[in-house]
Order: sequence, then structure tokens, then C-alpha cells
Amino acid sequence: MTETITSPQNEKLKLIRRLAERRGREREGLFATEGEDLLAAGLASGATPRLVLVAAGSGPGLPQEADPVEVDPELLAGVSALGSGSRVIAAWPLPEPGEPDGAGPCTYLHGVADPGNVGTIVRTSAALGAGQVVLGEGCADPCGPKAVRASMGSIFSHPPRSASISATPSPRLALVAHGGEPLDAALLDLRPATVCFGAEREGLDRESLAACDARATIPLATGAESLNVAAAAAIALYRVCSLAAPPETTA
Repeated sequence: MTETITSPQNEKLKLIRRLAERRGREREGLFATEGEDLLAAGLASGATPRLVLVAAGSGPGLPQEADPVEVDPELLAGVSALGSGSRVIAAWPLPEPGEPDGAGPCTYLHGVADPGNVGTIVRTSAALGAGQVVLGEGCADPCGPKAVRASMGSIFSHPPRSASISATPSPRLALVAHGGEPLDAALLDLRPATVCFGAEREGLDRESLAACDARATIPLATGAESLNVAAAAAIALYRVCSLAAPPETTA
């Protein structure tokens, strides 16, 4: 490290501030991560950071390939989008989403505007070995600060794409809060290639529902209104991925 940033007007700090907004990310072609775990996840995925900033005097421990620039700790905290006073902030090229590989069921989201839910569903999909996450109209930016943090690095290994429901493989199963067939019963009749979720209050839109082959509901205890969409996705994807997995063999 050959420089220490001590001015709030430094161009590197200005860049990180711009990346807090979706417009800035799209214009720069970059997004930011905060914390050492996300830096490590990005490097492990083979991604190369455009910039790594580290709080001056915080000590060694970063991977050598990070090539960090030291910043006055108060200035670094001042550009944190999460308000956590992060020790490390890195800027990365926006991930390039690939085509669905057929390795597991695709996940389609419509109107999921909460970035924490989007990031958590990306993380869940990656952890369960599901296919790609496809973001329809009205979804939060998966590269926003809260979504990236909630993904816990899965944004690098499992980048979602933005597309309409018609781009997802069929058959499709719609998860609805009420009125669908119980989930396990629905999966006896349909092995979905895509599982679809809508916003918690509004649910899936008419176009998405019309594109689905069946509707399923996760049974809840008496008096419970609904599940958080990320919780519903975790339950449904676990059940669908379990059915898709080959049976275990014993020696």
C-alpha cells in the first residue's frame, strides 16, 4: 500500500459514494461490497476487484491479491452504504449472468422490492443447488448494498438475470399465500422447472399466474396470515430440490 487517502474529495471515495445508487452502478458498470467476507467470496469466485479500500491502521490480514489502498477510518465509514463502519470496501465489475444451466429449478421473482429478500433468495438458491434466479418487473437491484450483503457472496457465484417469466423454463409452479394446492401435494403432480414468487402483499401478477402450470400454498398454522417471501422461497426450493436430487446409494 503506497497511499493513504485523507481527503473526502478523493476520486476513489467519490466512486464508492456513486455506487450506493442504482444509477451510479449502472453508469460505472461496478458495484460495491463491504467487509472482508465478501471480499474473500469475490476473490474465491475468480472476480477481480477494480478497487479495494481498507481502513488505515486496521492491521494485516487481507489477501495479497487485494492490493488495498488505505483510507482514514472516519472517511471510510463515511462512504459506507450500510452504516457499519466497514474495515474494507471493494468495487467490482457488475456480474455477467449466464444462461440457466438446468442444474436445478429456476427461481422467478416478480415485484420483490425488498433488497434483503432478493439477496437472501439468491443465497438460498445457490446453497440448495437450484438454478438461476430470474428477476422480473419491480424487483430490487441484486447488486445494491443490502442485497449484496444478504447474498453473503452468492452474487458472485450465482448471479441472477433480469427477464420476463417467458424466459424461464416450464413447467412453472406459482407459490401463492392462499388458495393453492398444498405444496407437497402439488409436487406429486408437477416437477417444476421454475418456481415463481411474488411480493408479500400483492403476490404474483396476473401475467405470471397465467404463465404457470399449477399453484401451490405452504400450509400454515391457524391464525398465521403468510410467510416472508424469502422464508417461503427457502421452504419451497428445499422441497423441489430434494425431489430433483438423485437418491442416495449405500455401499
